[in-house]
Amino acid sequence: MESAFSWLEQDRVSMPPVMHIEATEHKGDIDVKSAYVRGLPYFAIKIASGFPDNPRRGLPAGSAMMVLLNSASGFCEAILLDNSYLTDLRTGLAGAVAAKYLAPETIRTVGVLGTGTQGRYQVKCLRLLRRFQQVFVWGRSTENLQAYAEALREDLKIDVVTADCAETVVRECELLITATASDRPLVKSEWLHAGQHITAVGADFPHKQELEPEVLRRADRLVCDRLSQCMLLGELQHLVRNGQLPGDLEVIELGQLTTGAKPGRLGEDEITVCDLTGTGVQDTAIANLAFSAAMRQGMGLAV
Repeated sequence: MESAFSWLEQDRVSMPPVMHIEATEHKGDIDVKSAYVRGLPYFAIKIASGFPDNPRRGLPAGSAMMVLLNSASGFCEAILLDNSYLTDLRTGLAGAVAAKYLAPETIRTVGVLGTGTQGRYQVKCLRLLRRFQQVFVWGRSTENLQAYAEALREDLKIDVVTADCAETVVRECELLITATASDRPLVKSEWLHAGQHITAVGADFPHKQELEPEVLRRADRLVCDRLSQCMLLGELQHLVRNGQLPGDLEVIELGQLTTGAKPGRLGEDEITVCDLTGTGVQDTAIANLAFSAAMRQGMGLAV
């Protein structure tokens, strides 16, 4: 994932805007993401759907697969029917990359808003880089909140505390992860404290929002995965739409950090925010990795 963001900064990537299809009759949506990377043998076209009523049908709310095309010929090499696993993993790892450059070196408590799949993957991937001892978590469903806490305690062998409100989570943590489908702000700037880092992954669609705009304006260092995309789909969209994006507000792309073009966290007291919407180059990167690993192990069905 770190290399994928560097490829963007190094101008090795042809990445079209996200194709979005609304299935309004069933309250669902489908996103298509892709990116061609110069020098890689294959590129992916990822199709991901989100249908919130699916659990009532006994199905997951989200699903995704990747079609892998040969970079030289354009012919289909494989279809990765991973049931969103690769998407979930690459998103969690992007949060870990952001934390590598922006989070405090010492973290005691991680805060999580959201008890879904990404709320788990973000914490598990962060664990690869930081040895925190406690997680504070909040979610709208008491049942899901308890299930999340029990699963994370078992997986990571750490203390997990369930909170009764988002404010408690924000005030208690050094690193905050927001991973909800909220369409209104959950985090207020007045709750933030010096030295805090926020990774926001929930806003990846027009009108989604987890952070009030003042949170972004208060940040000492504001980072995103792809500026043009975040201004349409991420937390940044709300500053742009309301004409509240200050002309002197520097927004750094994650690839500028991974290549060393821009510095990450500069001081212990800085407040840092990373706005992640998920990019096609991440899908191409992880699809190449997964396909090569599968071929080495003789996996798959040849048609």
